[in-house]
Formats: sequence, structure tokens, C-alpha cells
Amino acid sequence: MAVTVLYEKDVDPKVIQGLKVAIIGYGSQGHAHALNLMDSGVDVRVGLREGSKNWKIAEDHGLKVTTMDQAAEEADVIMILIPDEIQKDVYKEHIEKHLKPGNTLAFAHGFNIHYGYIKAPEGVNVIMAAPKGPGHIVRRQFTEGSGVPDLACVQQDATGNAWDIVLSYCWALGGARAGIIKATFAEETEEDLFGEQAVLCGGLVSLVTTGFQTLVDAGYPPELAYFECYHEMKMIVDLMYESGIHFMNYSISNTAEYGEYYAGPMVINEESKKAMDVILKRIQNGEFAKEFMDDCANGHKKLLEQREAMNGSLIETTGAKIRGMFSWLNSDKED
Repeated sequence: MAVTVLYEKDVDPKVIQGLKVAIIGYGSQGHAHALNLMDSGVDVRVGLREGSKNWKIAEDHGLKVTTMDQAAEEADVIMILIPDEIQKDVYKEHIEKHLKPGNTLAFAHGFNIHYGYIKAPEGVNVIMAAPKGPGHIVRRQFTEGSGVPDLACVQQDATGNAWDIVLSYCWALGGARAGIIKATFAEETEEDLFGEQAVLCGGLVSLVTTGFQTLVDAGYPPELAYFECYHEMKMIVDLMYESGIHFMNYSISNTAEYGEYYAGPMVINEESKKAMDVILKRIQNGEFAKEFMDDCANGHKKLLEQREAMNGSLIETTGAKIRGMFSWLNSDKED
């Protein structure tokens, strides 16, 4: 199915420049949205909890900062950029009562709308402006004069111009420089979760750790196993990102390419595809969302157990030691 891609010539910047925007949250995406909008001539304010550690940071960046209630009361467009698991409660406590007919409720990920944790009033637009990149890249690309592609979605068009609003919002983020892709909340939510679970995070991490452990179990030094299965991964992915799989194959040896064609399907095969089908079905039917939200309500018990196990694993302790050898890296830095 063909997708619609729009660029700067297709968007009216004056739409978002004529509206008051509230950014709820000032984390990775929040800081990028707020600063890019401000630099794009938008009347923007940041809504935070009183006492938030990010309050002074946002003010130092030149932004107007106020409480979430005040920001929601003032704004025409309210963009919620806080973790999925707390959006529902924040919406109920600080945002819902301030919504007026003609307002626009905005998201950068469709989880809470798609799975019904947040239900907007009928007279309010519901849109999504989702940059396809982490916040620091969204900000960096903008300041360098480019941008990252954005997904633009409309779930509820109460005013008749919700598409104009979301496209103009994406322009202010810098997304129109790279391309704005029209999508739906269902498409964005389900594809995003699937990509994270089956490929980018779940699949990739399991592939790397299993390859590492296979070499270690066979008696190879963990340091060498780390280099082969972990460290060199970025170089291969960068080649694919820059110019495609064919360019990566051109850049590696014939030996490596030949091994790719016979060994790859042994690791990722029909059984892997069946597992991916199960993962996708759990996302589509809401089973994953419920499991995740139940764990959140239980103090993130399962999440924290798995995180602790990963952080203490041999591959991570080996990696920390090796990265300490690299003067160009700030080892184990957390943003």
C-alpha cells in the first residue's frame, strides 16, 4: 500500500504559529519538541509537576514553564510527552478538566489512545506527531538544518482542520524537511511496538547475547566474543543505514557475505517468523498492552527483575570493561 509523504511546500507553518502549545513533560522527546517549536516561532510552554528537576533546565533553555494544569488551561494544543504508563493518570488529574471544544490533544505515540486508556471528549481533536528518532537526534538534526521523518496521524477531527494542525506541528519539529508520512494511530502503535519487540530491542538484544554466550560456552574469551558479536554490530548497521544491505555486502569480505546467505536463515527461520506472528498478534489484540500496564501497576516487578539480570550479565560487565579502553567513548553514560 502506497503512503503519502509531504514536505515543506505542502504544509502551512502559520497554522501552528497561530496556536498556543503546551508540552507536557521535558524528557527526551519533550525537550526536543519544545525547543524546536520555540525556534519555529510557536507560542510554547512546558507543563511539569511542581518540584520537577527539569523545571529549571527548561527555564534555562529559554522556555516558559508552568504547572501541567496551567499549561493545559492556556493551550490550544496539548502534546503529552511522558511515559506511556503514567499518561492515563496525568490526563485524568491534570488535563481532562481543562479541555475545551476545539482544543487538540496530541501524542508522539499512540499507545494510550489506541488501547483505550485515554478517551478524549468528542469536541476535541486527537492527533499524533511522531518523529522517527530519539529526542536528542530530533533536536540535533533540527539545529543542523535538517530533520527526521515524522509520522502524522489523526484519530479524531473535531474541528475539520486537524490534519492542517498536525502537519504544521510536524513542520515546526523539522519533520517536513525530511518528509511527513501520513499514517493511523493503529498503524503507528502496532508497528512501533512490533519493531521494538521483534527486531530493534527484543530481537537484536537476544541475537547479540545468544551469539556472545555461544562463543563463551565454547571456550572463547568473553572479550573476543564481545568484539565479534556486539562491538562490530554498529559498523554493519551503519553500512546498512547509509546505503542498504547491498552496500553492506559490498563493503564486507566475500567470506562474510557467503556466510550470511547460508547461516542467516539457520538463525532467523520459519520458527522465528512464527514467533514474530505471535508477537504481532499479542500487540494487535491488546494482550501485550494489558500485560505491560499490569506490571506497571505492580511496581514494574517483572521489568525491574529483567533489567537487573541484564545489567549484571557477563556480556554487559565485559562490555563495560572494553568500552573503558576507548578514549572516544564516555563509558556507560546515561542521558
